Order: sequence, then C-alpha cells, then structure tokens
Amino acid sequence: MATFTARRSEPEVLSPARATPREIKALSDLDDQRTLRYYETVVGFFRSNSSRPDNPARAIRAALMEALVYYYPIAGRLREDGAGRLVVDCTAEGVVFVEAYVDARLEEFGEPLLPPYPCVEELLCDVGDTRAVLGKPLLFMQVTRLKCGGFVLGFHICHNLADGFGMAQFIKAIADIARGEAEPTILPVWDRDLLTARSIAPIARSYPVYESPVNDLGSTARDMMLSTPPRSMVARYFLFGPREVSTLRDRIPAGHPARSATIFELVTAVMWRCRTVALGYEAGQRVRLMVTMNARGRWNNHTPIPWGYYGNAHVSPIAEATVGELCRQPLAETVELVRDTKRRMTKERMQSMVQTVASLREWPPSDMDKVYEVSDVRWMAVNVLKFGWAELAGGGIPLAGDLTSKLGSDHVWCMNENGEVSTVVSMLLPRLAMERFKEEIALWLSGKDEEKNLTLMSSL
Repeated sequence: MATFTARRSEPEVLSPARATPREIKALSDLDDQRTLRYYETVVGFFRSNSSRPDNPARAIRAALMEALVYYYPIAGRLREDGAGRLVVDCTAEGVVFVEAYVDARLEEFGEPLLPPYPCVEELLCDVGDTRAVLGKPLLFMQVTRLKCGGFVLGFHICHNLADGFGMAQFIKAIADIARGEAEPTILPVWDRDLLTARSIAPIARSYPVYESPVNDLGSTARDMMLSTPPRSMVARYFLFGPREVSTLRDRIPAGHPARSATIFELVTAVMWRCRTVALGYEAGQRVRLMVTMNARGRWNNHTPIPWGYYGNAHVSPIAEATVGELCRQPLAETVELVRDTKRRMTKERMQSMVQTVASLREWPPSDMDKVYEVSDVRWMAVNVLKFGWAELAGGGIPLAGDLTSKLGSDHVWCMNENGEVSTVVSMLLPRLAMERFKEEIALWLSGKDEEKNLTLMSSL
C-alpha cells in the first residue's frame, strides 16, 4: 500500500460570511445522547474536470463560510445547561479549516478506490480528543489537493448536531454554493422539538427490546467486544459485489419470501451470524442486532420529518435471539428476522425509543453487551455531492478518528474491480475473533463446485 505525507497549512477558524443570529438553541432528545458526544469522520475523493477552479480548496473555503450563514448553529459551541443537557450557543465563533497538498494522483489511492484508504489520517486534520465536544469547534475540515487536480474532502463533525443524512445535507450545501448556486438547494430546518419526549404522547410502557438484555444462562463472562480496547482490535473491510450477493441469495430456497430481501438485509443477516460465532458467545446467551434506520424514510408516515431537517433522526429497532437459535436456524429465517425488525418500527415504538433516550440520555438503554449495530450509508455517495467541476469517485466513513463508535458495521457504496456497483462493509474485531470471522464468511461464500472467497481488503 502506498504511503503519503500531507503538507498542511496552519488551521484557520472560519466564521459565517455574514452576521448570523446570536441565540441559544435546544437539541432534541435524540441529539442529546451521551453516546453521540463524539466527532464522526467522513472522507470523500473527488476527480476534477477541466472547468475546475485554480484552487479547489480556496473555492470550498469560500463556499463553507457562505454555507455557515444558513447552518449557523454549526459555527457555534456546545454548552451544558443547568440540568446537564446540551444546547447550542450560536456564537459564530467558527469552524476549523485546513488546506493541504499530497504529491500523489487519485489512482494511487487504489484502483478500484476501496477502503482502507492509504494514510487516511493524513487526509484529516487534528481534532484532539474526539470524545470532548464541549466548547470546541463543531466541524474540522481539511481539503487535500492532489497533483492530478483532484482533491480529498475529509472532515470531523460533532454527531450531536447532525446524523449521516444531516452531515450529507450540509456538505451538499457547500457543494451547491461552490458550484455557483446563490443559496443551498436544500434550506436547513431546525425544529428539534419534533423528536423531544415532551412533544409526543406518553407511552405507558417501554417495549421489551428497549429494556436491558438478560442472558438466559446468567453468564458473567464479559463480551470480548467490551473488554478489548478498540486500538487493540483488527479492522477489515469486506466487499460484496453482484457475484457474492448472488452466492448468498442462492442459499435461500426458491420461492421463500427472503429471496426478495434487499442486499443490506441479506448481508446483515450473514454478518451477524458470522460475528456471533467468531466472538464465541455461549449458546444460551442472548445477542442483539440494532439496525439504524432513517426516520425520514417512507416507512415513517406518522411523524413526518420536514425536508431540510438535519438533526439526528435515526431510530434503532432491535432484533434478538439466543446464540443457539441464531446460528442453527436456516439463513432464510435470519434474513426474515432482520426484515421483520425493520417493518415493526411503528409510531409507538419510535415514541418509546425517544422517551427511553429522554430518560436515560443514551441509546441503547444498557451497555453494548452482545449488541451488533449496523448502518446503511450507501445512499450518502449517490447523487448527493455535486460540485459541477468535480465528480465523487468514492469515500465514506473510514475506520479512523473515534474507534469506540465504530464497533458496529457501516455498509458503504463502492465500485468493484469490474466496475460493478457493490457494497463494502467495515468490521472491527479482536484479532483471534477476526480470524474466525474470515473463516465463517468464506464458508458462506463458497460455491457448490468451487470455493468463492469473499474479497478481503488489507488491514489498517
């Protein structure tokens, strides 16, 4: 793998291009989760065309300052009120911006462009402690120019302010203005009271899946995922192209409803099973799958989220089973369990989750013992970031920055070596568990007549 060193400018603090309201803004209960007190990390690789500006970084810098006029809370600072709740103090103190240069061409980052990206930390500026968010800039952005004319956009953004959709919306606003639009094509909406417990009808009881799990065997053995520090784990990425997906789908009987499952549902079912086996849980213990769903989706026709809302609007239905049940049942049943979990996200369950978060200010309501969290962020790369003079070549959420938040898996859009639309899935596991996981995945992807191993990326 190639190595690069970025030549960085001194960090600048950029304020909105014009005066903005000086006020205090409350966050929603979904925003104000302790588990979201960190900076999410995103990188995007761009291929520039002949009409590009002389200096793409300077163009993005100017567009960022203009975008902050509309998204002015991002230029503020997080504080705690008297009750310990987070609020945004809209001070216009600004965000951090760094311009950098790497003496490399876009193709040197990999063909096809797939994670892990070489020297990804060189494409990101220093945020300090990624779990300390109070009184600090809420966005740290670095634009790294390449010698081919392309560039890499890398940033850390405080998750309390925005979810994945909101982050993409804000970066889209920057791209819109850099492309020449007079204002963002999607104007921001705050309205954080929509997802606050006091604004919804009380729920008499929590749904059982939102309560602390109880392991049937009463084992006191700690989850290896909790006892192993993330920095001591091994990161791998697994590529699922059309061939791999077809192999998995062929393991479901013809005519079974699970044959129509989405790629996300199918791959998640297999990854959950392989991860459970790899971590050596006992047969009678209960394991959970937590699926992050966007509340802006078509399924949510009961609590409409306004167009332009950029706060945290993700809900997390949970599936659970004993280890023995999960690993012995046919794949089709696991796929159906994943599908049913998504379908059962009702208005009542959504309200129950908001109220649970409001009372505990965390999600899930217990620790992450034997929980596998999965997010589908493939949509972030498609038709979102259009600079006009630059085309998105790839990117996503790298296994960089805060690793504690990356113990689950992100499904990211990519193109494989044949130019086919594919999905790459991250996985962070203790070293011995990763070796077992690779063996389990290879078994699922072995064909009837010959073994078809899953494409396995190198470690970070």
